Amino acid sequence: MPASITLSQISWSAPDGRPLFSNLDLSFGAERTGLVGRNGVGKTTLLKLVSGELQPHSGTVSVSGSLGVLRQSVQVTSDETVADLFGVTDALAILRRAEAGEATADELASADWVLEARIAAALHRTGLDAPPETPLAALSGGQRTRAGLAALVFAEPDFLLLDEPTNNLDREGRDAVIALMLGWRAGAIIVSHDRELLESVDAIVELTSLGATRYGGNWSHYRERKALELAAAQHDLTEAEKRMAEVARKAQAMVERQGQRDSTGRKMAARGGMPRIMLGGMKERSEATGGDNARLAERRRAQALEEARAAREKIEILQSLSVTLPPTGLAASKIVLKMDGVTSGYPPGDPVIRDLSFDVTGPERIAVTGRNGSGKTTLLALVTGALKPWAGTVSVMTDFSMLDQKVSLLDPSASIRDNFRRINPLADENTCRAALARFMFRADAALQTVSTLSGGQLLRAGLACVLGSAPPPLLILDEPTNHLDIDSISAVEAGLRAYDGALLVVSHDETFLRSIGVTRRLELPGDPVG
Repeated sequence: MPASITLSQISWSAPDGRPLFSNLDLSFGAERTGLVGRNGVGKTTLLKLVSGELQPHSGTVSVSGSLGVLRQSVQVTSDETVADLFGVTDALAILRRAEAGEATADELASADWVLEARIAAALHRTGLDAPPETPLAALSGGQRTRAGLAALVFAEPDFLLLDEPTNNLDREGRDAVIALMLGWRAGAIIVSHDRELLESVDAIVELTSLGATRYGGNWSHYRERKALELAAAQHDLTEAEKRMAEVARKAQAMVERQGQRDSTGRKMAARGGMPRIMLGGMKERSEATGGDNARLAERRRAQALEEARAAREKIEILQSLSVTLPPTGLAASKIVLKMDGVTSGYPPGDPVIRDLSFDVTGPERIAVTGRNGSGKTTLLALVTGALKPWAGTVSVMTDFSMLDQKVSLLDPSASIRDNFRRINPLADENTCRAALARFMFRADAALQTVSTLSGGQLLRAGLACVLGSAPPPLLILDEPTNHLDIDSISAVEAGLRAYDGALLVVSHDETFLRSIGVTRRLELPGDPVG
């Protein structure tokens, strides 16, 4: 029987009672499927329902075939090893006893003599070179992710369930995962915001508040279809608004005609000569006609309103953010940042950055790249003054703002609006509200407490507070796309494309870097850590 996953009439609500799925029908075959959607729409929950970690409140989940599950982070204990992750600790122990001449006859008969070669091959497919005895705690987060994926490949399941497999991976790790997926011939469901990875899939399933929609093809094909859907939705909205105007015009004309008839009847009654019973009948018919017309007009108006509402809702799901920002006034010849012969690090005598010199002039957009552990975050700490150089000089010659992954410049206990007013003390309330609205925080949305925001909303709020009123000439970003959904990444890209200052960005997301128009790269050599 071919491997398959079928969800029938699935309903599930979050612990706070918010419904995520209602009568959801969805099926997956032996192909690579990218699962996309905004943060909070239920992508990870769907994987947990498939894997059996969660049970649906109603409906059924049917799985034909074996599953291999990769979580967003691999949790480890101090004594766990790569072999434990692969589930081969006992089998390796037999090999070790055989090598030492201590194995029993039964152990020798059951020994898997190519086990280590198979483990090495699986690790190689994810770009990792680590002996089976390597403690997991000694690996970086990116290395553990790759080891976990290698263990799944080693088990050869019918379906891989992958939750953000390229998060926290450097360029080399991302490339290895993408190459693995390109060569994967069994089933896979991949929750990801990595558009390069999504180019390797056979189909895209999008989750929205309206349900699930399947699109054949990879990310590029999906975006083409979405563009057509957006154009169709905008056409539907235009037509719905025309119908609303036409309904209102006809209703008004109907009221005016009824008024003329009523006026004619009153004039005839005033002149006399018509029996009272006939006048009474005319009045009743007029009132009945008026009531019927009013009810008809209301039905038409309600239908037109519902059509317009549905079209607007679809556009809100399909349309990405587009913003216009105030200029920074940064001159093309202005030296923004200068580092000269800088050496620094954290443990004394163990420099992460050695003798680094570079400068930023005018509105350059510079990507800081390199393997995990090469010193990218250390470099940003030097620029912001959070870390002092051991040798050399760091000169920042203009105002700047730094947005890290946690957007720590925002006070989590305050509202978005109050954070904006604190960061932009010269901005009045109208300027504040207009700036926040450009980043889709309109009306009461601007009053949300920062601690309640999703990852995408948090970064968007940070950009709104930094760029919305008087943007600084230099903006520093540390892995801004980690943990964001694709719609949020698109919103961030739109904001950064509209920014005319200098950018210093740490990111492994090549699609993001291309989208924001990076003009130069600073590659840090560093020793590979993961």
